[in-house]
Order: sequence, then structure tokens, then C-alpha cells
Amino acid sequence: MPLPRPLRRLALAATAAAATVALLAGCSGGGAGSGAPVNAEPVTGGTLTYLEPQTWTTLYPPAAGFYPNGGIVNNITDRLLYQDPETLELQPWIATALPEVNEDATQYTFTIREGVTYSDGTPLDAANVVANFDLFGKGDSSRKLTQSEAINNYDHGEVVDATTVRFFFTAPSPGFAQAVSTINSGLVSNSTLAKTAETFGPGNATTVIGSGPFVIDAEEVGTKVTLKARDDYDWAPPSREHQGRPYLDGIDLIVAAEDSVRVGTVVAGQADAARQIEAPDEAQFAAPGLALVAAPTNGVNNGLSFRFRNPLLADIRVRQAIIAGIDRQDIVDTLFTKNYPLATGALAKNALGYTDTSSYYAYDPEKAAALLDEAGWVPGADGIRVKDGQRLAIAFNEALPQPRSAEVVTIIQEQLAKLGIAVSLTPGDMATQTANSLDENIVQVYHSMVGRADFDVLKSQYFSKNRNTLLNLHPADGSVGDPQLDTLLAAIASTPTVEGRTAASAAAQQYLAEQAYILPIFEEPQVFGLRADVKGFHTESVGRPSFAEVWLDR
Repeated sequence: MPLPRPLRRLALAATAAAATVALLAGCSGGGAGSGAPVNAEPVTGGTLTYLEPQTWTTLYPPAAGFYPNGGIVNNITDRLLYQDPETLELQPWIATALPEVNEDATQYTFTIREGVTYSDGTPLDAANVVANFDLFGKGDSSRKLTQSEAINNYDHGEVVDATTVRFFFTAPSPGFAQAVSTINSGLVSNSTLAKTAETFGPGNATTVIGSGPFVIDAEEVGTKVTLKARDDYDWAPPSREHQGRPYLDGIDLIVAAEDSVRVGTVVAGQADAARQIEAPDEAQFAAPGLALVAAPTNGVNNGLSFRFRNPLLADIRVRQAIIAGIDRQDIVDTLFTKNYPLATGALAKNALGYTDTSSYYAYDPEKAAALLDEAGWVPGADGIRVKDGQRLAIAFNEALPQPRSAEVVTIIQEQLAKLGIAVSLTPGDMATQTANSLDENIVQVYHSMVGRADFDVLKSQYFSKNRNTLLNLHPADGSVGDPQLDTLLAAIASTPTVEGRTAASAAAQQYLAEQAYILPIFEEPQVFGLRADVKGFHTESVGRPSFAEVWLDR
């Protein structure tokens, strides 16, 4: 029987709608105009009302990968380098040029732009830059601040002179230049660097100080964050057309969990923009006065990680059978649009290091049944396969940040039931899902993705000491189930040449496919719905909104 859409969403729909309307009451909306141009040139002023499906959880940059976190951090911080979202080229920003790098990529030297300040008036200088990366590169367990997954092999930073910093690594770290362009390396003030994990969290937003184009002005915990433009901002990436103060006076970021609420308020002109427009709602934004932006995330595709250390999935034939028994094209055709291309490998086609491994993911239910027979799983009285008295019952998480995760799992449930595999969906909110995902006895198949426009994204997702989505590192005893996989992933982050990293990435992707550790489903975009009079909207390299150039054509 297909899984129902979680009842909690239905129960909360009316409450969410009412809360959102109340929050929007004092905000400026877009109106229901035709979208015809009013101004030939950008104009300054106005407040953008922007809707998020989830609330933010931390503003500590290395841990801010969750899209609601990143949407704030991206707009209140600057980075040493800027990554062009279209070409993925690295360009100067707070650093005046690309770094000088030694031959084996164990030393990086940057020259720091002069005159940059944080919103509290303190300088963004060489000493502050070193302090940022000494924390981000190592973390601080005493304050529960994690090391950045984007930075590998970090040893220490050094102030060379007033405008020069040098970073040292214990082994080659070829991804560091790209790492310093990400929100995980968003630069913060010295007072902010002194925070704990708790004080980077909700209730403390206004105390997180960056040097970016916007400042956090107010916070209503769990429901709203208000950003205001920084009038003296004057250090945007030199390659960007707009320099200086943002056009907008401010942004109201409001949490609207229900898809219908986000879509309806933008369509009705009560809000200006919303993130995570689900595929069935995209057509509404083809109407006059509206627009749709589908931004690529340039990283690990939306897909499944099989916890191969669990007894149910320890036999490769079972993993191969599950893969052969899932019709990915049917999932994409049923639930999504052309903005969600069928995955052909672990990485999106435009991701650095992409390799086509699609031959391992062909839909073949006859092969799947034969593999299960061969592995000793026979149909039981209720049609579910059994072996040694155990049912072949597999639990999936619901990936709440990912589009239509529950519906994806529902289709998989229907498809695998035909093979005698029972699929269930673990219930719970974000905190519950996160906790359950660490236990292979609760979640055997983990649904997720990760965006990062660098070779290292593959390591971020699957390495045992990073996101560890396969639970290769056992949370209970600290053992590693497949050391060879870790070796292959580590090579991506520690090989100094582009050619070497390309080869290392290909080898890791091939191994993931051969071992039936993953099933990529589709290339995941970040989809935004906008009023047509919202101009200049764009995203950074993995789809987080950038508001410094946005203006309202009213």
C-alpha cells in the first residue's frame, strides 16, 4: 500500500498558512502587475519578501550547508575568492588576486584587500583572516564547532605582513582555493569567531557579524529573519557589474513550510520570491507577472546511499537487486520536470570530475528478481521475501530539504514491492531525521544530495569522516567497513594536479558504482519562484540566493 503524504504536513497546513499571512501583513509585496518594465535602470529602495520552506539552524559558516543557513550566510559574509556561478571560474574578492600556490599545493599565499570592515566597524585584516581559517580548518571541539568539510589537511595560517597571509597544509590540498569561495568559508568578525555552537544558533542571529552587503537586523526565532542593506558596503567581487551598497533596503526572510503557502503568496503578490517551488507548481510561474529560476547545484546528485554494513544490505547482490528494481525514469517522469534531469552518475554532468556510470543503474526487474533468488531471499506468505526467518524490509529516511522526497520513496515502495521488498519511510521532523540517519538499524537507505562546485564534493558526501552517508564509519565503534573507498576518496582531496584529481574522482565514482553503494536519481536544482518585477536575482555556484544586485522594478 503506498505511503501517504506525512499527516503532520496536512495537520499543520492551516496553521502554517495563517502564520505566514500574519507575518506578511506588514511586508511589502510585489503586486499583481504584468511584469512590464517600469524603470530602464536599477533603482534603490524597497524591501524584498522572500519565503523559505525551513528555518535556519546555524550561522557557523563551516556548518551552514543547509540551504536556509546558506541563504543567510551568503548575504552577510564575503569570501577570499568568488566563484562565477556560470563558468565556475575562481576570481578575486577579498583577496586581490588568485593565490600563489606552491608546487605540491601545501602552501597558499593571498594578498588581502585593504579598507574592508565588518559591520561592527572592526577591520577585516590579515590577522582576522588567519583567525577565521585556523578555526574553520581545525574546528574547536570544546565549543562544539566542527571543522569545515571543504578544507582538507589544514595545519595553520600565518600573517606574513599587514596585507599578506599564508596557509600551510600537512598534505596537498588542491581544493583549498575553491573552498575559500564557498559560504563554508564566509569571513566573520573576531567577536563572532569567539562564539560557541549554541550561540551561532537560533536566537543569536543579530550577533553574527560579517562584512557582507547585508546585516542581520532582527530575528523572530523559527519564523523570520530581517536583513538590512549595509550603506557603506563597497567591496563586491570586482567582476560583478554592481558595486557598492545593495539596491534593496532590506529583505524579510519568512518561513513558510507548506508548498501551497509559498506558491500562493507569491502568485497573489503578497511575497516577492520563494525557494523550493515543487515541480507540480512550476507551471503557475509561466503566467504573466511571474518568473521561475532553476539554479544548478553542481555537485552530488539527489540519490540513495546504501548502508552496506547493515546485514540486510551486506550482500552486494541485494544492493544490485534494489538498484535494478527501481525505475528512475518513471520517478522523474511522474514527479518532476525538465529541470530535474535523470542522473547518469554520482555527480551532475556539469560538476567538476563528472563520470558517466549510468550503465550500472539500468532498470531490469527480471535481473533484480534473479539476484534476490541467487542471494537466498525467497517469497514469504505475504509476498515479502525472507531469509533465515528475516523479512527483506528496508527503511528509508525522508530527506526533508530535498524536493518531493516522500513521494520519491512512495514510488520506490511500489516498485520494490513487486520484487518482494518491503519499503518503509521513517517519520519525524528535521532533528529526528538527522538523529535516525546515524543508525543503520533505523535507516538502511539514506536519501540526500550535496552541492559544491569542486572535485572534493564527492569526498564530502561519502568519506567516513565527512558526511559519511554510507555509514562506512560505524558511529558506535568507530570502525571503517571499506577502507579502500576512503583511500579513493582521500586521493581526490590530496592529489595536487587537475589531471590527477580528475582521475581520482573517476576511480572513486567507478568504485561506488561497481560496489552498488549508491543509486543516483536526478540532478537536483534549487527552484525559485519570483514576481517578474524582481530584477537582478541570481545564485552563487550551488544555488543559494544572492541579493546584493536585486532591485524592484516598481
